[in-house]
Formats: sequence, structure tokens, C-alpha cells
Amino acid sequence: MDETVSEFFRRTILKIPLTEMMTILKTWNFLSENQLQTVNFRQRKESLVQDLVLLCEENRASLNDAALLDIICEDTDLFDMEQFKSSFKKILKRALKNVTVSFRDAEENAVWIRIAWGTQYRKPNQYKPAYVVYYSQTPYAFTSSSQLKSNLPLLGQALTIASKHHQIVKMDLRSRYLDSLKAIVFKQYNQTFETHNSTTPLQERSLGLDINMDSRIIHENKTEKERVQRVTQEIFGDYPQPRLEFAQYKLETKFKSDLNGGILAEREEPLRCLVKFSSPHLLEALKSLAPAGIADAPLSPLLTCIPNKGMNYFKIRDK
Repeated sequence: MDETVSEFFRRTILKIPLTEMMTILKTWNFLSENQLQTVNFRQRKESLVQDLVLLCEENRASLNDAALLDIICEDTDLFDMEQFKSSFKKILKRALKNVTVSFRDAEENAVWIRIAWGTQYRKPNQYKPAYVVYYSQTPYAFTSSSQLKSNLPLLGQALTIASKHHQIVKMDLRSRYLDSLKAIVFKQYNQTFETHNSTTPLQERSLGLDINMDSRIIHENKTEKERVQRVTQEIFGDYPQPRLEFAQYKLETKFKSDLNGGILAEREEPLRCLVKFSSPHLLEALKSLAPAGIADAPLSPLLTCIPNKGMNYFKIRDK
């Protein structure tokens, strides 16, 4: 790839908003999913652009590939936010007479929507509104909890039609912190192993060892603590985690035993249980478990996969 094509790619990628970067790159479909997973979308934009240009060079991208990416970006620029607002409001008004909708434009091509729901016979309750944040040209919207959950299908329909997407993605992901939700959904949070933020080599970090301890025990403890720190860093990275307050796991399983008979063995209904982990900052708490000696390293993938899967509600069933 010559310098002219490389510069064209650099300028084209540079004008893509960060919130739309992953969506546009997937629409372009030139870089593989595995390649995109190796990219840190949380770094400075200039560095991000450079990494993406290098991937394009690896794939031997041509001027036609760059032109196609530019066309996709132009299509994104044609999105009419005012048309979206008008269409969204009309859809809700047609379906439900007693509803008030207000908009406020935000940064990064986002719009805040305030919805006061009513019913066919009651005026909108202005004291208990629902809030929605929609990012243009994406299939994602972030919603606050609503008293009238029966209106959620209508809300999803209005977002789908007004945004001109085939569907609005429903994710089992909840948090009080919009920035953290946005980082997870738009892959601005990267779980791959990183060391560029770390200024102290691993072997030089304080391991909290007792200098009066037997030298053989010190060596064994030091080796194990270094292993735990290395594994933890490989899984969580060396940067702040998105802020979630809980993770919930619903388990359904049949009782299994090599012994014949028994009340539980004859039970046809599966055994059900609910496990919930909660913390003011759950992912940081999970990240600290193994280094603190509270849990073995590595932690279960069910705990470490939360940002990568974009969910903190899980249902686990027997295969």
C-alpha cells in the first residue's frame, strides 16, 4: 500500500466519530472480527487510527477499499437527527395519545430523550419520566428504568423505525453509569493484554513479602504472586475497568448421581438458584480478588467475560 492510499485511509478513519467507529468498520467488512478484537479502541484517536491503518496495510488494502470506506462514512454523515426526532415522536403519538416527548442534543452525535408516559385515559406522569440516550447510526439505545414496562415494545419499535435500523439490539447489561455502558457496547473498552500504561516492570513491583521469612518460602511466594499478577493483568488489562454494580447468574440444572433412586433424582423439574455479585465497582473488585489471595487465578470465565460479552445477566442451563 503506497503512501497516497495510506494517507487517504488515515484521513478517512480520522473523521469517524469514536462512538460509530466499530459500527462503520463492521459495515465495511474489510477487517476481520479477530483483527478488530486486537485493537484498543480506548486509546488516543491518533494512535487508534495508526493501528487501523497498519491492519489495512497487512490486508493489502487498495484505493477501492479506501473509497468504499469513505462512501460508508458519507452515508453516516447523511443521517438527519431532526428527521429522527420527528419520526420518533409521531410513532409514539399515534400509538399512545397521552405521551410527551422532549429532546436534548448531546455530544458525539447523541440525543437525550425524555418520555413522560400516560395511558389512553390518564395524562402523562411528568414526575416519573423515562430517559433514553440514542447514538445516531447505531443499533443501540440506553434506557432508564420505567414504571410502565408494557411500553417498552412500543419504545423499541419507535427507535427501530426512526433510526432506520432493522432492529435495536437488546442486551442483558445494566448499570447506573452511562459512560461505562457506552464503553462496553461500543468496544471502547478493550480486554486484551496491555502494558503501555504500566511504568513499573512486573518484577520490580512490591509483593509484600516478609524479609525475615525463609528464603525458599520467599522465592515460592514471589513466583506465585508474580504469576497471579501476570494472569490478572492478561485478563483485565492494566487500566480502569468499566463501572458496573452487579452481575446476576440464574442456574437451572438437573440432579445427577451415580446412586439409584432418591427424591432429587426423581424430580422432573430442574433445580433453580440465583447467584448475585454486587459491589460499588464490581469489575475492579473482581480484578483484586486473586492478587489479594481471596480467589485462585485465573478467575472463572463467567466472571471475567462480562465486558467482552456485554452482559451482566446470565442464564446457565444444562446442555
